[in-house]
Amino acid sequence: METGYLVLETGDVFEGALIGKNKASMGEVVFNTSMTGYQEILTDPSYAGQIVTFCYPLVGNYGINLFDNESAKLHLEGAVISDLCMAPSHYQSIKAFSEHLEANGVACLTGVDTRAIVKKIRHHGTMKAIITQSLDKSLMKSFVHDPVFNTSMVKKVSVKKIKQYEGSGPHIALFDYGYKKSMLDALVNAGCKVTVVPYCTTFPEIQSLNPDGVMFSNGPGDPAALKPMLPEIKKITERYPSLGICLGHQLIALAYGAETNKLLFGHRGGNHPVKEIESGKVWITSQNHSYVVTDKSIDQEIFDITYVNVNDQSIEGLKHKKLPIETVQFHPEAHPGPDDTQYIFERFLNTIRNAGEMKHAITY
Repeated sequence: METGYLVLETGDVFEGALIGKNKASMGEVVFNTSMTGYQEILTDPSYAGQIVTFCYPLVGNYGINLFDNESAKLHLEGAVISDLCMAPSHYQSIKAFSEHLEANGVACLTGVDTRAIVKKIRHHGTMKAIITQSLDKSLMKSFVHDPVFNTSMVKKVSVKKIKQYEGSGPHIALFDYGYKKSMLDALVNAGCKVTVVPYCTTFPEIQSLNPDGVMFSNGPGDPAALKPMLPEIKKITERYPSLGICLGHQLIALAYGAETNKLLFGHRGGNHPVKEIESGKVWITSQNHSYVVTDKSIDQEIFDITYVNVNDQSIEGLKHKKLPIETVQFHPEAHPGPDDTQYIFERFLNTIRNAGEMKHAITY
């Protein structure tokens, strides 16, 4: 293995062994606290444009399998880990962690004190960084101003054409802002017909599909980058039962006049406690986001706050007072993570069925 470096925007340098792609990789450095699920994390489109630091020290011990990818390729810019397992042991493993990165051209630095990196991020916040073999000062200056940091990643990860998955149940239009396969699987396994649509799909185009409900997926980056789409999102949610997840939650809130802001270092991991306001129960959730809906910006004449984060009291869910619209900041499908909140998918489908029954009764 060749020597490589992680250089932070602050000027801090961390040395390690370089695997995967040898070309310099630039991105926003973040950390994930999950103990398992590195394959799902690598293939989660929400990590587009980011360098992920894995907090759990041992990575690669159960290899890579054929079943746990959340998308067809790796979207992250790079990874940083402490200890790399070169000889994975699992009956479903088909290749090693390092082989997976090399095949997909993703740079990774191993043998690094990841605890020190996390401390830096927790103090300074998420920041720009580069994985490189060179400590050339001119390269260090240029990467901070790289345009990759100022563009929306949603366009990069979203489908370009409509894709359909047949089913005998309710027809769901799934907006692809960077959706995870497990979210699609949750709908398909429930018998739904699912039409995956590009992020820029308009209200008339949704009308032409005649769905029973609409789901707005997770995705990377700042929700404000999709401001031009907010009027379309509002029209769609006013017409169809809607569920927003993660970025989808933020976009629906913005469409109804709320605001978002960036957390210091975000929520990324499989053990984030969320309190359900109505029941008082605390659920352990899977999360991956930098931005949150600002609580004081929510019009509580329009929305009820349904969930809050136990750790920092940030908004984790909204429900419209009159329309069948629900949003959650966490990932109900929980890949990777606990499946405490999978009931949200079933509640969404029940809302669609009830809306269909009411429409039928009015029609006839």
